[in-house]
Amino acid sequence: MLYLDKKHDPGKNADLISKIIQNRKNIEEAVKETDDLFLKHGVAGQSTVQRRALVFLKDIITGLPHFFIATRAAAETFPSKTVVAKEGSVYPDWKPELDEQYGKLQNKINRVVNVADYGAVGDGATDNTEAFKKAIGDGAVEVHVPAGVYITRGIKLPSWTSLIGEGKGVTTIKLHDSAPKGTRLLTNQNHRRGNRNILVEGMSLDWNVERLGEERKTSTWGNHSSCLTYANVKYGWVRDVEAINPGLHCFDVSSALYNYSGDEYRARRGSKYIWLDNLNGYGFGDDGITTHHSDNIFISNSHMCDPSGRAHKQGFSNSNGIEVDDGSRNVWLVNNSTARCFGGVEVKAHHNSSAANNVQIIGHLSVNDNRSYNFRHIGHHKSTDPESRTAFNIRATNIVAIAPVYTELYKDSTPRGMVVSAYKNVVVNNFTLIGDPEYDFKGNPLIAIQYRARNVVLQNVTIRDFKNAAANIKVFGGDQKADNIHIRNVKVRKSASEAVQVGAGIDNIKIEGVDVLV
Repeated sequence: MLYLDKKHDPGKNADLISKIIQNRKNIEEAVKETDDLFLKHGVAGQSTVQRRALVFLKDIITGLPHFFIATRAAAETFPSKTVVAKEGSVYPDWKPELDEQYGKLQNKINRVVNVADYGAVGDGATDNTEAFKKAIGDGAVEVHVPAGVYITRGIKLPSWTSLIGEGKGVTTIKLHDSAPKGTRLLTNQNHRRGNRNILVEGMSLDWNVERLGEERKTSTWGNHSSCLTYANVKYGWVRDVEAINPGLHCFDVSSALYNYSGDEYRARRGSKYIWLDNLNGYGFGDDGITTHHSDNIFISNSHMCDPSGRAHKQGFSNSNGIEVDDGSRNVWLVNNSTARCFGGVEVKAHHNSSAANNVQIIGHLSVNDNRSYNFRHIGHHKSTDPESRTAFNIRATNIVAIAPVYTELYKDSTPRGMVVSAYKNVVVNNFTLIGDPEYDFKGNPLIAIQYRARNVVLQNVTIRDFKNAAANIKVFGGDQKADNIHIRNVKVRKSASEAVQVGAGIDNIKIEGVDVLV
């Protein structure tokens, strides 16, 4: 069975996924197939009212606090397209704007300095907070950080700043033993007014959780207690960075303030146009990579694993490898991996916030996560709940779930390869699930389409070695039934004998091309 440790090289993910995926196709062909399915079964399956909700802006609501703003009733139907380069790299069609802004960052820099010239010492003991402040100044600077361990009480980066180390595990920036629990190790300078064009590259970020001793809860409220936070940043890059044991998140792309004012509302001052690439993270108290109320986020070639879960009550830790959370829009995940988390990839919202929407997953490898792929809008599931107005539009191509398991992180959560709850317009194409035939799945279904999910397409699904599952795919019926479900080309080998189980009262479901060999 495949094992991915905390030092796994995520640059190998694309090759690993390609070797595991059973329904291999040219990546351009596979993505086009997914997009065609989305257009056909997503938007086409909507009512007139729902279509209108997809394209019209809602009026800005008066009387709200200044940090809240009304947003779309749902996302645009198809706001971004996929670009597949000749060498096979995949990215959103808005990436060229990021590339142009990277060039502007290089042109804006008028100082290239070494933090050691300002008195910094990488001996793992010296407090270098003031040395970093002096080296960074007011920005328009490229700051190089040599090999070593640099102790600080937190670093804030102004606009037009590059902070560059010599590599993961070579250059380490570490929080001081006396830093408060709510300290962000590295963040942008001004969350209220915002910053732009910031690059962090080539280092490890150690939140020094050991300084808290035996204290169970490692985080404070809001977007604090993380290794790196971009809050209200436009045009940002983080690449070749490792995050170690943060109290909350390894990497948080966020608004200046989290927003829980209800479905359809988004926080102002979200981040825009951020690229996270070749990142490693582990030991996180909540999530490895997370996004909130931010737009146009590109996360690629990254690996998150082994959370501590200490931001939550013990045994109730919703600690995800990659979480696309409240109010996030146009988020692209390409060739990432997760291991031993609660959720590998979770696309969601809390009950009192807008759901993340317009999420594109192209290539993901989940190993021993409790719920490999978890798509849900909490509090909008049951027939007595209000229907989600924002949980729309997820596309996934070439994804893998290997041996989802029970976990002490969330002790009562049953393992799943995928859960879709409350979301509409979900297309999953080329999904490979591989189990451990000896593992006790305790009669649970492997894939669950449930709780008012609508317009869901599963195509080219290969499942093997889940002998103790009750059903490979279960579509739940009843008062909060799923509906308008299309399941095509399912191949089951040495797994649960019931390929697809359909609950009562489902009005519209189509199943074709199911091949089962017990």
